Amino acid sequence: MTLSDWLIVLAVLFFLLLSFFFSGSETAMTASSRGTMLRLAKDGNADATIVTRLLADRQRLIGALLIGNNVATIVSSALAAALLQELFGDIGVLYASVAMTVLVILFCEMLPKTAAITAPDRYAISIARPLDRVVGILGPVLDAADWLVRRMLAIAGVTPGEPLLPWHERLRGAVDLLHQEGSFEKQDRDMLGGLLNLRDLTVSDVMIHRTEVITADVGEPPEKVVEAVLQEPVTRVPLWRGTPENIVGILHAKDLLRAIHEAGSDPGKIDVMALARPPWFVPETRSLSEQLKAFRRRRTPLAIVVDEYGEFMGIVTLEDILEEIVGDISDEHDVEVPGVRPLPDGAVNVDGAVPIRDLNRAMDWNLPDAEATTIAGLVIHEARSIPEPGQSFTFHGFRFEVLRRNRNRLEALRITPVTQKVPAKA
Repeated sequence: MTLSDWLIVLAVLFFLLLSFFFSGSETAMTASSRGTMLRLAKDGNADATIVTRLLADRQRLIGALLIGNNVATIVSSALAAALLQELFGDIGVLYASVAMTVLVILFCEMLPKTAAITAPDRYAISIARPLDRVVGILGPVLDAADWLVRRMLAIAGVTPGEPLLPWHERLRGAVDLLHQEGSFEKQDRDMLGGLLNLRDLTVSDVMIHRTEVITADVGEPPEKVVEAVLQEPVTRVPLWRGTPENIVGILHAKDLLRAIHEAGSDPGKIDVMALARPPWFVPETRSLSEQLKAFRRRRTPLAIVVDEYGEFMGIVTLEDILEEIVGDISDEHDVEVPGVRPLPDGAVNVDGAVPIRDLNRAMDWNLPDAEATTIAGLVIHEARSIPEPGQSFTFHGFRFEVLRRNRNRLEALRITPVTQKVPAKA
C-alpha cells in the first residue's frame, strides 16, 4: 500500500468516528430530559445551557445530526470502496460493502446508541460544545434544507400538526410511566396526578353537598346557636335565616369563643349576626385551579357554592382542594367515616357518597367520573334508574351490588372486579 492508500484508510476511520459521534449525539439529545437540563442550566451548568438551547430548536438540531451522519457514512463508504477496488479489482467493491456494513452497524449505530441511551443526560452534556459548533457551521445548509423541505411538504399539502395531547396530559403520561418503571411510588404518582387534575376538575367535583353541610339557624336563640356551633367538629359554620338555602353569614368558632369570654360566659348576650362574616359565593363550574388562586387572594379557606340560578349547592374549602393533591387530611377533630372497606374475597363495600376519585385513588382503579361524582351517582347513571337493594349491575369491568337504600339514596354498595370470582349467594 502506498502513502495515499494509508491516507485513505485514515480518512475512512475519521469519517467513521464522525458517524459514531453523530449517531450517539442523536440518541442522547433525543432521549435526554429537558427538565433536567433546564434545572442544571439554572444551577449554572454551561453545558446544560447549550443543550437546552439546542433542544429548543429540535428540528434544526436533528437536521444537523442527520446531515452530518449521512455525509460521514456515505463518504467513508465511497473511500473504502475506491481503495478496495484499487487493491482487489471489481470484487473489492463487494468487500467494501460487506466491511462497511458491519462497521457502520456495529461501530457507528449500535455501539454509540447503546452507550448514549444508558445515560442520555450525561452523554448530552459531554457532547454539547462540539455539537453546538457543528450546528453553527451547518447553519446555512440547514436553512436551505429546511426551506426546501417545507416547500415540498406544502406542495404535497402537508402542514405541521399540533401535539396529540396537551402538555399536562403528556406530563401525566410521563408520571404514569415512571410509576410503572418503579421510579415513583403510588403516593407520589397520586399527588402529581392530583395536582394535574386541578385544571380539569370543578368546584362541584369536590364540594361538600348541602345535605352534609353543618349549618346553624340564626333565627334561633343565641344560646342554641352557640351550643350547635360548639358541639360540631368544624371551626366555620354557615348561618341561614328563614330557609337552609338562604345563607347570610359565616360564623367562626374562634370569634364565638372570644365573644363568650367578653360576655362573661353568658351566650344570651351574644349578637350572633354581629360576629358573622359575609358569605363568599362562588359558582360550581369554577375550576379548582382558579378556586385555589381565589382562596389565596381572599385569604379565606371557605366559600359557599351556588349553581347557575344562585341556589345554595354546598361549600368548598381549601382543605377539599388540598386533599385532591395529597389525599385525605385528618386531624384530631375529624369524624372518621370508613367509606371504603375491602373484603377478603377481593370485593369492596363502599358508602354511596364516596367520591369516585377517592375510590380510584384508594384501590388504584379507573372508574369514570365524567358523568357522576359519587359511586351511587355512577350506579344510578349506568342503571338509568334508582336500583332496589339486592340488584346487581356489571359495567366498566366491575360488578355493583346495592346493599342498602334510603328513599332515593343508595347508601351502601358492594363492588367486585369481574376478574375476581364472585361468591355464589346462599
